[in-house]
Amino acid sequence: MTNFLGEYNAKVDDKWRVVLPAAFKSVLSSDPESAQDNRLVVRKENFSDCLEVFTYREWERQSEKVRAKLNPVFNRDHAKFWRAYMYNTCIVEPDAKLGRISLPKKLLELIGVNPEEGCREVVFHGEDYKIEIWAKDRFESNIISTEEFLSIAGSLSENI
Repeated sequence: MTNFLGEYNAKVDDKWRVVLPAAFKSVLSSDPESAQDNRLVVRKENFSDCLEVFTYREWERQSEKVRAKLNPVFNRDHAKFWRAYMYNTCIVEPDAKLGRISLPKKLLELIGVNPEEGCREVVFHGEDYKIEIWAKDRFESNIISTEEFLSIAGSLSENI
């Protein structure tokens, strides 16, 4: 399983492309599954103004967990949910030379990135099995305080 760690700054170019951080490219090239299939799945995160990036294999694992709880063929609400879950999702492939990925304009605009308007700085944030891509200003404003972290950690410790 691929493990992404760390935070890396990057800039989106005028063609809506961004170079994957070297540390993440290294993780992808050292993972046998990712080395065989370098496709990445990018989607808008449900709860935050960021994009989630999964290896194609990890995307299959995660989406299968969701799909296993649904019956979209015979349940209208399940079908609506699955459609919404798959909305704003795309497959990208890093180019072989630089490891650039082309991100859809619509997805970048959803998270507050628009090179045409001067907002091009993003943060790649490793989240173990996935990568998050944030507009730099939104990432910094979503970092929780130490006190809030400790409060949440305390409430979680009862379940661990």
